[in-house]
Amino acid sequence: MNIGRGVRLGGGMRYNEVDMESAGSSHVLFREVQRMRQPWPWIVALAIAGLIVWALVQQFGYGKPFGTNPLSDTGLIIVSVIFGLGLPLFLLSLSLTTEVRIDGLYYRYFPFNLSFRRLGPEDIREFEVRTYSPVREYGGWGMRWGRGGMAYSVWGNRGVDLVLFDGRRKLIGSQRPEELAQALKKVFGKRE
Repeated sequence: MNIGRGVRLGGGMRYNEVDMESAGSSHVLFREVQRMRQPWPWIVALAIAGLIVWALVQQFGYGKPFGTNPLSDTGLIIVSVIFGLGLPLFLLSLSLTTEVRIDGLYYRYFPFNLSFRRLGPEDIREFEVRTYSPVREYGGWGMRWGRGGMAYSVWGNRGVDLVLFDGRRKLIGSQRPEELAQALKKVFGKRE
């Protein structure tokens, strides 16, 4: 089997190229890992971290309580750890991993889904590549409910729209939706 080496794309996206023709039953036919690339969450997180650093400097360095209703030293340390360190680490950990294996489509939106969720041939009636409006249709990126069903997206406006046999819809955001659909065709048949 011809498995290519890992390729690093802009924004921290990384995937392994796999020769789909020769992949065996336990191999991944398609894999994509996406990380958040929008600047606004980082701007907010860095602004909060900057404010917290200033509060720490003022309260511990200058000995002046921060604000008109200051936190205790312990409270400020707790807030600093949660928001100054925890929020950026949370943003770094956010990722959408999509895999197509011989037995189905697997997806995980970490850290909300610790293990992969699977949709097999018994679940997916049809699928199609489409361009969508994350804000208008789903209220933004992430794990979102919208008029078109559930969406799993990290950034961008392209993905594969899945129609399940039970009538529900799921949209899996992808920077490579045509490749994802091609891998799905190999597992599920045409179904478009």
